[in-house]
Amino acid sequence: MEIKEHNTNDIRIAEIISDEVLIQDTESALDLLGNVYYQGFDKIILHQENIIPSFFDLKTKIAGDILQKFAQYRMPIGIIGDFSKYQSNSLKEFIYETNKVGHNYFGGSREGALQHFANTGR
Repeated sequence: MEIKEHNTNDIRIAEIISDEVLIQDTESALDLLGNVYYQGFDKIILHQENIIPSFFDLKTKIAGDILQKFAQYRMPIGIIGDFSKYQSNSLKEFIYETNKVGHNYFGGSREGALQHFANTGR
């Protein structure tokens, strides 16, 4: 795992680069969150392929549990990737509502996540 640092508007954003699935459950998400928080980052960008596929099946409740932990610890997360392969209307609505609220972000690119975080501030 590599952490690529981005700075925008005095916000330190950690982009996680890895060839492995890093988030498999709530515990592994908390481990990542703690690691990034300990290093002084304010927000996280994580690639879709670094998250267990069942995260995107809302029936498992993994997504809700994990995003709730990030919100509780005030560590916004941007998840980037191609979500068009998921046909679930529930997931599409979840992504829409998540982006509307603004704490966390789902999008297609690093640049989109960085722009979102720059606009939402700390």
